[in-house]
Amino acid sequence: MTGNTDVIVIGGGYAGVMAANRLTLRDGVSVTLINPRATFVERIRLHQLVGGSDDAVVEYRDVLAEGVRLIVDSVTRIDAGGRSLLLESGGTVGYDYLVYAVGSGSADLRVPGAAAFAHPIATFEEAQRLQSVLEDTPASAPVTVVGAGPTGIETAAELAEEGRAVTLVCGGVLGPYLHPRGRRSVAGRLAALGVSVLEGPDTKVTAVTRDCVRLGDGREVPSTVTVWTAGFAVPDLAVRSGLSTDALGRLLTDETLTSVDDVRIVAAGDSAAPSDLPLRMSCQAAIPLGARAADTVLSRIAGERAAALNQTFAGQCISLGRQGGIFQFAHRYDVAVGFHIGGRPGAKIKEFVCSGIVKHLAGEAHKPGSYRLHNVSGGAHRRQVLAAKDTERDESPTAAATTATTTATTAEQAV
Repeated sequence: MTGNTDVIVIGGGYAGVMAANRLTLRDGVSVTLINPRATFVERIRLHQLVGGSDDAVVEYRDVLAEGVRLIVDSVTRIDAGGRSLLLESGGTVGYDYLVYAVGSGSADLRVPGAAAFAHPIATFEEAQRLQSVLEDTPASAPVTVVGAGPTGIETAAELAEEGRAVTLVCGGVLGPYLHPRGRRSVAGRLAALGVSVLEGPDTKVTAVTRDCVRLGDGREVPSTVTVWTAGFAVPDLAVRSGLSTDALGRLLTDETLTSVDDVRIVAAGDSAAPSDLPLRMSCQAAIPLGARAADTVLSRIAGERAAALNQTFAGQCISLGRQGGIFQFAHRYDVAVGFHIGGRPGAKIKEFVCSGIVKHLAGEAHKPGSYRLHNVSGGAHRRQVLAAKDTERDESPTAAATTATTTATTAEQAV
């Protein structure tokens, strides 16, 4: 391709910022980032915003390359045929290539009463609202956190460390990702902070009221403030735009992160479903996916073959208040192993990781192409899983065809 190439990145989170910065590597490429907020949100610090220990925002000038144009707006529709975007403000923007990095947010609150009385915190605005509610609530009032993934654990610990009376309702097991050894470490820290942890299949929430949370076994947990962290969902922009998605609404791509519908659309982050085998929704996945998406676009512009996804994971790190944490090590294919680092060292590692993420983005802004972690091999596991899927598809063509054409027009969000 000759002449100037216009590349639009939708979404200014971890994946979108990495992609936008990296795209400035090539001369003759004009990069525009469209995001509904004027500042970068450190989503992995939203529990700190709720607890009052961090504002969870960074100015874009600190993480975004100077050559990237920022439009503060939302995209309401993608016109793939016309290569243009309709903006919420009413305008349109054309593109030669599009990076779809819209991220994720809170799942639909379908449990009776949850939408009215529970507070999700997957977005900056939600976390701000919860912070305001807590500021107006006596410290002695019972707080219930629903969901025992990283967000739920971190929020429960943060609030307990501030002196709140917190109950963590797991709806199953505490920290499903964690190895049993790591789980015991987290449980010990939560106990020391005074968090009451309710585990087991009977702890699934069946209803939320103004002053309690009802569980599957009939118990009622007193709750003046209920925090909802169970499940994530992705924006329905791809669905509304007629693009192929998985059941959650993530854009279906091949292993180069290219849309199965359009070679000019590439996805990254939580909203991407490469080969209908999406990675764990996480910052740890989003940044390398952003770099990979940018490399795919740059390869296409240069007329070169794009490289396939090559993702590796280190594990999962969880803060347990300001004085504790855990780094749970994992296989490269994202399954926990028996080794972890907890306590104060775990807290220091978590803070090192959080600070390092901003440095990665800023580093790529100042020196495009310097980020290399997306090229670290994730091993053969993903290739083996994909090969097994291909074999299954060959043996069951009808089922495979149904899967390949699935869209999320009636998507059921994760809870």
